[in-house]
Amino acid sequence: MAAGGGGSCDPLAPAGVPCAFSPHSQAYFALASTDGHLRVWETANNRLHQEYVPSAHLSGTCTCLAWAPARLQAKESPQRKKRKSEAVGMSNQTDLLALGTAVGSILLYSTVKGELHSKLISGGHDNRVNCIQWHQDSGCLYSCSDDKHIVEWNVQTCKVNKWKGDNSSVSSLCISPDGKMLLSAGRTIKLWVLETKEVYRHFTGHATPVSSLMFTTIRPPNESQPFDGITGLYFLSGAVHDRLLNVWQVRSENKEKSAVMSFTVTDEPVYIDLTLSENKEEPVKLAVVCRDGQVHLFEHILNGYCKKPLTSNCTIQIATPGKGKKSTPKPIPILAAGFCSDKMSLLLVYGSWFQPTIERVALNSREPHMCLVRDISNCWAPKVETAITKVRTPVMNSEAKVLVPGIPGHHAAIKPAPPQTEQVESKRKSGGNEVSIEERLGAMDIDTHKKGKEDLQTNSFPVLLTQGLESNDFEMLNKVLQTRNVNLIKKTVLRMPLHTIIPLLQELTKRLQGHPNSAVLMVQWLKCVLTVHASYLSTLPDLVPQLGTLYQLMESRVKTFQKLSHLHGKLILLITQVTASEKTKGATSPGQKAKLVYEEESSEEESDDEIADKDSEDNWDEDEEESESEKDEDVEEEDEDAEGKDEENGEDRDTASEKELNGDSDLDPENESEEE
Repeated sequence: MAAGGGGSCDPLAPAGVPCAFSPHSQAYFALASTDGHLRVWETANNRLHQEYVPSAHLSGTCTCLAWAPARLQAKESPQRKKRKSEAVGMSNQTDLLALGTAVGSILLYSTVKGELHSKLISGGHDNRVNCIQWHQDSGCLYSCSDDKHIVEWNVQTCKVNKWKGDNSSVSSLCISPDGKMLLSAGRTIKLWVLETKEVYRHFTGHATPVSSLMFTTIRPPNESQPFDGITGLYFLSGAVHDRLLNVWQVRSENKEKSAVMSFTVTDEPVYIDLTLSENKEEPVKLAVVCRDGQVHLFEHILNGYCKKPLTSNCTIQIATPGKGKKSTPKPIPILAAGFCSDKMSLLLVYGSWFQPTIERVALNSREPHMCLVRDISNCWAPKVETAITKVRTPVMNSEAKVLVPGIPGHHAAIKPAPPQTEQVESKRKSGGNEVSIEERLGAMDIDTHKKGKEDLQTNSFPVLLTQGLESNDFEMLNKVLQTRNVNLIKKTVLRMPLHTIIPLLQELTKRLQGHPNSAVLMVQWLKCVLTVHASYLSTLPDLVPQLGTLYQLMESRVKTFQKLSHLHGKLILLITQVTASEKTKGATSPGQKAKLVYEEESSEEESDDEIADKDSEDNWDEDEEESESEKDEDVEEEDEDAEGKDEENGEDRDTASEKELNGDSDLDPENESEEE
């Protein structure tokens, strides 16, 4: 049975990769790996039979595949897109393999010819193909897609019939045993009449997209009633992220839409195979491969409604042998499993998708759990063909011109015919001795002096940095990363290739953890890289795990920055206060003398002694008291001179005394200078 899926980033995409056993007694196993290659393995001897790489294997990867049924004989198929009238016959031995792609096209590959048989494009899908199913008898091909449509491809008449299958993407298809009905599923399940393309029944479905649909019976359990080909049949459905496989029954009435029973598994199913029940007494055998690498085997007779989910009768696991006493066995994932023709043995595909191991295992129904120990260490070694590794040495012509490489990013300027070059040319023409390397280098001149030093560094630094990152040359990296010129750093980062940005960030992270002096330089580089290439870095899906060390380093340093800032501020306050106090202690206060003192006396009889007492009460300095006493003596001398003059002129003495009492007496210029 074909398994859908593929390595998609969609969380609702089915797990696993597309793979299927061939209908011819399971002689081949087809596998479309995530690298876009189709590989066909022989199940008998575990040998690679064929490998096919589509032309658009990277953009249009394979999303599903299906083998043509064994009863399909001598059909016709379009060879190319436009030449539909051209038909190619197929023998009964031809095994066609249909491949659905992510771009909506369908490829038909012939395993007998080992080449692409035809390509179905026109009138098909516009989006990812999710499932492909071959009709048992008519040779038609049915496909469903994310574009919400179902397409019927008639490989005989080259006709295409397309209709809308659901309001959302259609994820799975299955054709009824009589070939007249078609099951389709997105989240809900619909049963279509192929002749009229009308819905016959609706079923509830799953909460997530359905990844697999299969009919489990070909005859109804009640054989007394007439059989119309579909009523009474059971079918199985599995969904993405759902650990329950539901079993549904097609009833005559359209009211019953829920599942009649379910099987429980340990993880999401990635591959399902079963044996059809031909009568009501024959049980259905079911093999379910889960995403955790285990296989669950079920055996049950479908005879109506069952409320409780059924558990597996047997579970198969594969593990490696533990080497030594302390080593523990490691599980080996099982990729696919299919029942053999005798229904008593199982084909297991396990190991790696690129080098799988295929083994036939006999089933023992008595054991509820089987653990197979296998050593596949030798099988995982890649096999390289010798034809790929052959290297051809080019034949050099004697007249070939030898070009001498210059500095990366510069072109060598050749001198306009110096005399030395003329001698070299004359030697070549005359058929003399071979020109030496010294003469060739002398004939060329790299004019690096005309260019500025900064331009030279700007052109050579990206080349040196790229080579240093690729070769992990410590000296070369130091030569570039030790620069302190910000403009040079910006120009270098601008010219760096995009694939070197992540290695550059990782190298800067290592250096940030080193000496603080180098960390200061690395911060300049880190700032330029994050600002210049921010748009490129935002497109990387795995940026966080790649730069996890840098994030942790920055976070740890930012945590201590706030505490250091508080400490720095407090220290600045303390230092400024200490320096200010030391300055005030060491500086002497300058002596200040008043130019003019005005005192208001209470009465004319107040003596000079009382004035001196008042001055002492006001805590005057000693120097000021001495100056005042000198002033008082000068005033007394002036008074004596004035009394002598008053005897001669009494009127003038009276007026002078009045002015002295009122404080309005004019001071001599000599007295003013003494006061100053």
